[in-house]
Amino acid sequence: MHKLTEIIKNDMKPALGVTEPGAIAFSVAKAKEYVKGELKKIKVSLNSGMYKNAFTCGIPNSRNFGNAYAAALGYVAGDSSKGLMSLSGVTENDDEEAKKIIDSGKVDIVLDSITSKIFIEATIVTDVNQAVVTIKDSHTSITKIEVDGKILYENEKNEEVDRSEEDIKKHAIHEFTLKDILDYVDTIDISEIEFVKDAYRVNLELFDESMKSDRTIFAKRLKEQNGGEIISKSEKDTASLLCNAAIEGRVIGLDKPAMSITGSGAHGIIATMPLYAVYKIDNLTEEKLYRATMLSYLVCTYIKEYSGKLSAFCGCAIAAGTGMALGVAYLKGGKLKEMEYTLNNMASSITGMICDGGNQGCTMKGVAACDTAFRSVDFAMNGVHIDSIHGINGKTPEETMRNMGLIAVPGMVETEKTIVSIFEDK
Repeated sequence: MHKLTEIIKNDMKPALGVTEPGAIAFSVAKAKEYVKGELKKIKVSLNSGMYKNAFTCGIPNSRNFGNAYAAALGYVAGDSSKGLMSLSGVTENDDEEAKKIIDSGKVDIVLDSITSKIFIEATIVTDVNQAVVTIKDSHTSITKIEVDGKILYENEKNEEVDRSEEDIKKHAIHEFTLKDILDYVDTIDISEIEFVKDAYRVNLELFDESMKSDRTIFAKRLKEQNGGEIISKSEKDTASLLCNAAIEGRVIGLDKPAMSITGSGAHGIIATMPLYAVYKIDNLTEEKLYRATMLSYLVCTYIKEYSGKLSAFCGCAIAAGTGMALGVAYLKGGKLKEMEYTLNNMASSITGMICDGGNQGCTMKGVAACDTAFRSVDFAMNGVHIDSIHGINGKTPEETMRNMGLIAVPGMVETEKTIVSIFEDK
């Protein structure tokens, strides 16, 4: 199997609701497995990105929001064996029980640090004993389990280095150039990448659930803007509907997973659903769609591995949106030159968009990403682009993608502090 195939195949996972509440619930559910007796306290310490992303985020199978509810529901009904799907079995009674725990003051959420590195430390204290589960680097990567002061499990080998040490430890994808990635996409045996069809099955089911729900509002208006149809003659409007109705359903906590990439369901949605719109309207082959999807995923990953998993910029619009834009260009017959033009157009437009957590605003950010991507591709396919001498564009596409990531980390660390400060004031 090609290394690029492995990168995506190992990363692509279904996630119920926004990934961060799922990870919080997972950590608490895991800690609960090691305690007995009556609950006294649940304490969850989080890095700023985790804290921010789950702050007002919808919880699957619940009409409640945020970090505390994710933790409480993880304790009441979480199933750690399901990973990021740990809240898939939540009932109305579980929701009521979680509210009682929160109202009794037994849940504390603590901001541990301002960093793009994922960190969760879930502590459960009962009248009998105490358990602590620590997660680092990725949303379900347990690095330590401690019970009553004794370490039962510890593995710090995969701890992510500081972004300042990026040149010391590069992600495997950075061994490749955009040309390498495009050559791979063009030539890889289709049987090796057909697994991406699962992303469309999962994301389309989420889209359907969103369209049926009485809780979604953007989804209904996006359909009206698309002439009242799901698939219209407008690629941009169809793409925005498919993409952003699914995102809205995800952030409000509908009971359907998204297929995540780089640890994010919204990234996975943006990287795929607009491509599906072009595929359907232009009557393209599934093979073409799958190849474009791998390109989209790989470009998204390339940028995200510079910016960090969680940061102050909107990786959904910027990293996944840029990957998606190159995927659309590919579906339109674009070659390396058009890919570079599209990349420069995207880098020069929405790179500074902030991330203020996983919430309803993600829908509008997705709308902006779709609008910008389709314009960027149209310009690029007609030879219109931002020259490399301007702005953060690099001399090569690889430099441009790196520069986009660096805008987030270290560039927007102070922005992250300000966003979290605003949240705490609320």
